[in-house]
Amino acid sequence: MPLRLVVRTFSELCITIGVLILLFVVYVLFWTGVKAAGATEGQIDALHDQWAQETVTTPTPAPRTSPEAADPAPAAAYRDGKPFAMLYIPRFGKGWEWPVLENTRVRTLQKGIGHYSGTARLGATGNFALAGHRRTYGDPFKDFPKLRPGDAVVLTDGTTWFTYRIDRKPYRTVPSDTRVIDPVPRKSGYHGPGRYLTLTTCDPEWGSSHRLIAWAHLDATQPVTEGRPAAFHS
Repeated sequence: MPLRLVVRTFSELCITIGVLILLFVVYVLFWTGVKAAGATEGQIDALHDQWAQETVTTPTPAPRTSPEAADPAPAAAYRDGKPFAMLYIPRFGKGWEWPVLENTRVRTLQKGIGHYSGTARLGATGNFALAGHRRTYGDPFKDFPKLRPGDAVVLTDGTTWFTYRIDRKPYRTVPSDTRVIDPVPRKSGYHGPGRYLTLTTCDPEWGSSHRLIAWAHLDATQPVTEGRPAAFHS
């Protein structure tokens, strides 16, 4: 084969590979975000429609935050792959809001934040554990390393606001370290039962060799009829 033809074939092959890589980058950086935006909006709309249809008479007193207090009655069933709460983290900026869905399967995390099935319910004694993408599908936990002790993590199930407070900077571990979502999570610094929240995401930013973990404790609750909690403004 003439050298010119070899060079030409090789050049065309390089161009083809370059185009494929570019298309893949566009898919990862742009298209997964577009898909996530549509899916997330759909989940939020479904939640708001559900809450609007529920008749609220006299609001149930907000549960106390001590481990000895009775767990709050669940506002709704946790249905597999369906949304049941909204999550807000003021540290991540105004307008940061994501639906929380039951389970952490791949398809679920493409629509929002996933609740580890089998961990505690929202506001209950134990460890309410959540997972979300660091990058792709809307980049919900892109700024995860910015979390600091005292930061608020606010959730609502449509009847009650739950304000958790971060207790330490994010902890880095490996994916097999599942004890970080135990009822009293390993390495969290907690030494007994409580009402805890665990947030998990991938690390490094564009990889998945490790996990970043943030732990928080339930700090305050209030009925939604009293308006948004002060944590949104602190």
